[in-house]
Amino acid sequence: MFTVEQIEQAHQKVKSGADFPRYIQEIKQLGVFAFETWVQDSHTQYFGENDFQTKSEPQYDDLTIAEVSDKNKFSYWLKLHQRGKTDYITFCKHCAETGIEKWYVSLDKMTCTYYDKVGNEIMTEAIPQ
Repeated sequence: MFTVEQIEQAHQKVKSGADFPRYIQEIKQLGVFAFETWVQDSHTQYFGENDFQTKSEPQYDDLTIAEVSDKNKFSYWLKLHQRGKTDYITFCKHCAETGIEKWYVSLDKMTCTYYDKVGNEIMTEAIPQ
């Protein structure tokens, strides 16, 4: 099974959203099927075969998630991040400001889905391969 340390080593190579697809391929090879990241503090739950799960520690002090989501503004910040214009913590701050509480990545479907505080799906995108 994979460890949080292995995943964090792979994540250290990510400087912006432009590096995300390579990161996904690397952790998929480790055996990660899916993961859920909470914007509040960036702790992440990882899922593998045979119901294996592991969880990372918080990565930064708590952010306040906006009560109301703003899909258009979030989409703007997401596109900037994907083009390599922002780092991870800046992206997380933008998520919080636009009401994104978490994202769920399915490595089987190669999708990333963003959710607001009440569990509404705000956006799903395909992860480039």
